[in-house]
Formats: sequence, structure tokens, C-alpha cells
Amino acid sequence: MKKERFIGLEWMRFLLGLYIVIFHTMHYYPEARGWGNYVSQVGFFSTSAFFVLSGFLLAHVYLNDNNEMREPARSFMIKRFSNLYPIHIGSFLLTIAVMSIIPYLAILPEDAKTSALFTIYDVNNDLGQTDPNALHHFMSGGEATLNVVLNLLLLHAWNPLYLTFNPPSWSISTLFFFYLVFPFVAPRLMRVRRSWRALAVTMGIYLIPPLLVIAFTDYGMPETGILHRNPIIRLPEFLAGILLCGLYARRRSQGRTLTRNNIWMLVGIIVVSITAAELLLPRAHAWYYLMHNGLLLPAQLSLIYLCLLVPMPRREWVRRLAGRLGGASLPMFALHVPLYIIFSRVERVLSGDPGMCFSSFRGCLDAAGGITIWLYPVFLIMTVILCIIFQEQFVVRVRNWLQGHLLHRERKSTHADKMARPEE
Repeated sequence: MKKERFIGLEWMRFLLGLYIVIFHTMHYYPEARGWGNYVSQVGFFSTSAFFVLSGFLLAHVYLNDNNEMREPARSFMIKRFSNLYPIHIGSFLLTIAVMSIIPYLAILPEDAKTSALFTIYDVNNDLGQTDPNALHHFMSGGEATLNVVLNLLLLHAWNPLYLTFNPPSWSISTLFFFYLVFPFVAPRLMRVRRSWRALAVTMGIYLIPPLLVIAFTDYGMPETGILHRNPIIRLPEFLAGILLCGLYARRRSQGRTLTRNNIWMLVGIIVVSITAAELLLPRAHAWYYLMHNGLLLPAQLSLIYLCLLVPMPRREWVRRLAGRLGGASLPMFALHVPLYIIFSRVERVLSGDPGMCFSSFRGCLDAAGGITIWLYPVFLIMTVILCIIFQEQFVVRVRNWLQGHLLHRERKSTHADKMARPEE
């Protein structure tokens, strides 16, 4: 039976990816440092909503009407790994290349000190404002080797001290852990009948770690890094998405739809939650922990449910565009940092005296100017286009090769196991 396609979720995936790009890059523009904070300060909403959405979509696609896996857990994991790993490795190699070239170009004074070994310790207190250098850290050779290994094994989200190499790629590492537990927890969660109660319990469990950190720590490390990206701590978001899928499937099978009042209630939850976050986040460090880890979960669930109601457009090109943009969402999460470094440096050269590049390349770089918010839309458009190309021309091809190779080996292994069993 063909699964229902939710066009609204594809648009949502794309917009979440675009918003995380804005969250990580807009603050570099002097013109946006005032009003831009109101646009981007709840950027972590995107990552959390993406984790919830991943749980929903995987449960929708990979579980049958009896809430059983449609395929063996091993083949599921091979497919998910084959989709994630090319994105991660491609973005990892691009970041290393960019960070290696930037010091030699030295377009900005600080570029000469740029290094892939540079990191910033994760804290959520005022130390970064009072003494920024106290948070700066250059990894030793041993640390760098360890973190390269963690990145290659998709385990780097488990480092609670700092983000390494391509910082946003921690979300890929966390997603990989979610995929590993999905075959074992999803069928059970989809059979839960009292979904509302289960969602409330999930949110309550999710809030326990930040409440403990607020009560017993000074908002430093490693607790900030643990709350930020530890896969076990972030797991309730993914589980909530699975529970939401079960709730939606049961309501749909019963022929129940949202009333107009239900829709306005969900809209109200989103508006009130985001407004509260905008007002409370600047007031105290504790609010960041609570908003980041649990309090915005109802708004994320409401947003996904509302997107389920978006009707399928009649025009084929619109449906294809939504699929392509949605498919580029995870590459947008992974690639936007190195892409922005490239774009911002190119913009600075072009705003200086680019004609000198033909006579004195070093002089051309030294004459680099500034950046302007008016060219920011160009960066966003180029990022979207490049991520679509990266997904369709690199990720898909590598994914298909990995799946073909790994699934073929699995079939041979399964066949050998069957042949080795004695006949009953």
C-alpha cells in the first residue's frame, strides 16, 4: 500500500533548514545585530523540530498498518546510514579544505589564525562576554586525532566539551543514534493508545535534565554541551515525533479531523510559545535551557500537525519542487558554514578592488572591503541551489552505491545463513 505523501512536511523541512542557516549566519552583519536577534535567537527551534519531524516521517514510512517494521532492522539501518554518511563526509571534507585555505588567503586579520583545530568550549553563562579568550581552545594532536575518529564514526555528538571541525554536523551524529534505536522503539510507541498522555510524559522526562542543571550547576561545561547535543538527552524529541505519528494514524483511521477551533488552538500554541521564547530568552540563562530542552516541544508538535493539513497542489512542478527543496534540507544543515565562509570572503574581495587580482593577487586580497546585508539573499539562494545539486549529484549517487554494495552483502549473508540451517 502506497504511503500518503505530506507536501506540507516537505515545505517544512526546507524552511527549517533555511532558518538554521539564518540562525548561524545573519549575526555577522552589522546591520542585523539589533533587529536580527529577534529573527534568529530561537534558531534552535529548527533543529528540535527537525528531530521531531524525523521521528514522525520514519514511523510513517517504515511501519506497516500493524505497526511492524516493513523491512528488517539491518536493511533499514543500512539505508539510513547510506543517506546520512555522504552528507556528513562531504561537508566534513569541504570544511577541512576551506579552513586550510583561509589562513593562506588572510582576507581578514583574524583569518591568519584560522585553524581546523580551533574550538570554543560550550557554556551558557557570562564567561564568554567577560573573558572570551577563556573559552578559546586549540586541540592538541591527540585531541584532533580522537575527534577525527569520532567524526568518521558519526560519534562526535557525544563530545560534551566543544564542537569540532564542522559544528552543525553534530545533528547528523545525533540523528544516526536515533536511527539505531528506531527499529526497537518505534513499533512499541506506535501501539500506545493514550498518545496525549505519552506525549506529556515524554515532555516531562525531557525537562528533567535542564531542571537539574539549573538547580545544581553554574551553566558551564560539560553540562551545556550535554544538554545541547547528547543523543540520549535529545532522544525525547525523536520519540515525540513517533508518538505524534501514532496519534495521527489513529485519528485518521477513525475519520476524525481537526475542527476550526482545533486549528486555531494549535496556531495559538505556536504563537504563544515563540513569543514567550523571544521575551524570556534575553532575561536569564535558565530560560535557554528550558526552551531548548522541552518547553517548545508542544509548539513543534503543533507545527507538524498543521503542516499535515496542507493540501497536495495540482501542479506537478510544484510537487517536484517541494520534494527537491525538502531533500536539500539536511545538506543545508551540514554545508552552510563552509559555504558562508566562502561567500563572505568572496563578497569582501568584490567589494574592494577586484581588478587588482589580475596584477597583484595579494594586493587584491589586502584591498578587500566589507559585507552588506543587501547581498544576504544572494547567499541564501546560492546555498539552496548548491545544496540541491549536492544532494542530487553527490549524495544520491554515493547513497545508491553504498546501498547496492551493503544490501547485496546482506542478502548474501542471509542466503548463506538459510543454507546453513538444517532442514526441519
